[in-house]
Amino acid sequence: MMPAGTSEQLHYHQQSQQFFFILAGTATFDIEGKQIEVCVHEGLEVQAGQKHRIINKGHSNLEFILCSQPSILNDRINI
Repeated sequence: MMPAGTSEQLHYHQQSQQFFFILAGTATFDIEGKQIEVCVHEGLEVQAGQKHRIINKGHSNLEFILCSQPSILNDRINI
């Protein structure tokens, strides 16, 4: 869950690809400098190596499921 008005730090994963599925709210993804809005019941894949972050520009909590393959443990490089 992400509170309203918050964002993640821009980062990338060398090995892990990720899939985000939005359960509540609207997510704004910044991927390689391009902003993409993903609404409730929609998903988005982020490939390994892509610089990205998720932003909650809304007025309510953003809820999502995140699947990473392989694990992001020790595979996050903050920019």
